[in-house]
Amino acid sequence: MNGARMVAEQLRSLGPIPKTMQAGVYREKGVVRVEEVPVPEVGAGEVLIKVAACGVCGTDIKKIFQRYVEPPQILGHELAGTVVAIGLGVTKWKLGDRVMSFHHIPCAKCFYCQQKMFSQCKQYKTTGLTGGFTPNGGGFGQYVKAMPWVAKQGIVALPDDVSFEEATFIEPINTIVKAVQKARVVAGESVLVMGCGPIGLQLLMVAKTTGARIYTSDPMATRRAKSISLGAADSFDPVSGKLVEEIRARTEGRGVDAVLVAVGHPAVVVEGLGTARPGGRILLFAANDPVTKIEFPAAAVGIDEKEILGSYSAAVDIQDSAAALVLGKKLPVMDIVTHRFPLARIQEGLNLAAKPTEESLKILITHS
Repeated sequence: MNGARMVAEQLRSLGPIPKTMQAGVYREKGVVRVEEVPVPEVGAGEVLIKVAACGVCGTDIKKIFQRYVEPPQILGHELAGTVVAIGLGVTKWKLGDRVMSFHHIPCAKCFYCQQKMFSQCKQYKTTGLTGGFTPNGGGFGQYVKAMPWVAKQGIVALPDDVSFEEATFIEPINTIVKAVQKARVVAGESVLVMGCGPIGLQLLMVAKTTGARIYTSDPMATRRAKSISLGAADSFDPVSGKLVEEIRARTEGRGVDAVLVAVGHPAVVVEGLGTARPGGRILLFAANDPVTKIEFPAAAVGIDEKEILGSYSAAVDIQDSAAALVLGKKLPVMDIVTHRFPLARIQEGLNLAAKPTEESLKILITHS
């Protein structure tokens, strides 16, 4: 049997798969060019997805505009689309399935997996979803390939009443649910969400489902207003210099029980510590780059017993329950989508995400 015939028998596809595709390729700091690149080849145990939509994540912006990863790469990991090809041995998925896919899945066997610290697993850190070049999500391309460990455990089926755009929120909402759980937010507590960008507003949505009372802060008036419309009890301008005073006035002088920081600036962390009560928790969601350094008063931890927590990426053990929040339309995720850009205008969309305006929140890249 010749090689071409063997590949044909092993691979099933939804019609002819093109040899090339359009993709937004990160080529240099701050620059993504739309290029024609090869469609990823599908091997045994793998799945090819035709991407319909992909959200722009703050991590993508850091990688591109701060050059935290080396080009060339095809980024984009908040994606949804249609299964158009499956490799030998794939039985869980069929051609035409509407799906979203995670890009990280742990091994379930190592020390970190046994401790449920899935994001520290070596396999988890090996990206299993690619549009080409060094695997890094690939949703800014028209097709992505899910490698065997992702095809087996990291793809979620979409019901007919959930749009591809809604499904792009399944991965980020998983990371948000994990963060809120790590912050141990429970009913009756008071919580401050610092930053009302797309991540901060998703933290607000998920934290509100716990029954906690949520406050927010952001320099942009429109973003503060959006947080109020999504259920925040009150929202404050941190530029006023009175955030700590405002929070303490609403918490019997103590401060909030938990602070969820959705801003990467070190000064915000220090202010967040000031708004937390003694024994409170401060979760750093946005402080996830290898460059930023944070200084804070040692007494905040050593005497006031405040906890500083971190949360990185998604967790496989909450995959179904977190996805259900989106699939069951229990969160108003589409209320924060303000802009959609076709692939041909991806640089424009990325520039807006890097320098948001009063009107911009969540940005999606759409594929025709």
